Amino acid sequence: MPTPKLVILDRDGVINYDSVNFIKSPEEWRPIPGSLEAIARLNRAGYRVVVATNQSGIGRGLLDMTTLNAVHEKMHRALAAVGGHIDALFFCPHTAEARCPCRKPAPGLLLEIAQRYNVPLEGVPAVGDSLRDLEAAAAVDALPLLVLTGKGERTRLEGKLPPRTAVFPDLAAAVDALVSS
Repeated sequence: MPTPKLVILDRDGVINYDSVNFIKSPEEWRPIPGSLEAIARLNRAGYRVVVATNQSGIGRGLLDMTTLNAVHEKMHRALAAVGGHIDALFFCPHTAEARCPCRKPAPGLLLEIAQRYNVPLEGVPAVGDSLRDLEAAAAVDALPLLVLTGKGERTRLEGKLPPRTAVFPDLAAAVDALVSS
């Protein structure tokens, strides 16, 4: 049986605009132009689209699970409106100080995805805008893809990218490369 096509996306700065003050409500969640349509293209190309996101705003007391679920419901509705969907959403609610194994750059969320889907992550595209996203991908031998939205431009300029990292202007450009290969 062939291995299903899978792509892992970070949320803030990849799918939606990021905020230094965290995304704390559905009203603050705004998609980056072209990102929702890019996810729909992945769906049509047969990819399972999974989100892996640090959400330390929960651990900091800036939002609760009900609010996070409302943010994600807004994202799901916006995706459905353009014919797309997210197959699964994995998140870490902990702060960096907790040093938990699921908070990126640790690979815990990605390992959970591999276990849930019973697939190796070697070569699986993992799209992020921060070094910690790319480091988590590299730790499981996934293919790190940097987008220059969100923190991406700053990440690129810092120049400490893991080997094999490909750089794209945004999620739409990364998806163009994935579906055409």
